[in-house]
Amino acid sequence: MDAATMVPIGMGLAAAGMGGAAFGIGMIFSKMIESVARQPQAEPILSKYAWIGFALVETIALYALVIAFIIMGMG
Repeated sequence: MDAATMVPIGMGLAAAGMGGAAFGIGMIFSKMIESVARQPQAEPILSKYAWIGFALVETIALYALVIAFIIMGMG
């Protein structure tokens, strides 16, 4: 296989990282909702950590998107 045929495969593999980030974001907020349902008074503390975790996981999705665009430029 030459490089031109491998570009779409590489882009798809790089974009698969965004699926993992979506799963991570879903887990963060589902566990936060579960925790707030159990202890409502802990919501201000948990909210801060949930948004920090969201930002960190979202950067992984952005890195995957940038890598997919870089691979697209090679083809």
